[in-house]
Amino acid sequence: MRQNRFRMVDISSKDDVYREATAVGRLRLRPETAKMISDGKIEKGDPLSVAEVGAMLAAKNTSQLLPLCHPIPLTKIQTTASVGENYVEVEANVKSTGKTGVEMEALTAATIYLLNVWDMVKKLEKDQKGRYPETWIEYVKVKEKLKG
Repeated sequence: MRQNRFRMVDISSKDDVYREATAVGRLRLRPETAKMISDGKIEKGDPLSVAEVGAMLAAKNTSQLLPLCHPIPLTKIQTTASVGENYVEVEANVKSTGKTGVEMEALTAATIYLLNVWDMVKKLEKDQKGRYPETWIEYVKVKEKLKG
């Protein structure tokens, strides 16, 4: 019989502690698309508002997407975004009081935020062959992690 080659870490003996993590990321876009976002002219609606809701849902559901992440109670999920000349940048902050950190929830929130924006502007980003030569996600990382 084959044994599992993975395991969820047992955190049952750990104390509940204040946890906070901030993740950041950037979606590169065509300058025309970034301007349309800034001007509120995206056909599907406001990508930043939709992305904010998507990021919240993503953070709450991280343990369903990453099988070895523990389901943890989140006390705050907040995203802050800015639109530059050819990008949208997001910062996702997640807080909890629990037995394990929230950096994966923050990373998930930031990434899904950017994917939601991409989804809402993909019509504008495609080239004639249906590809995205000027569109990509970059610089996704944990900016800060606090414990205690």
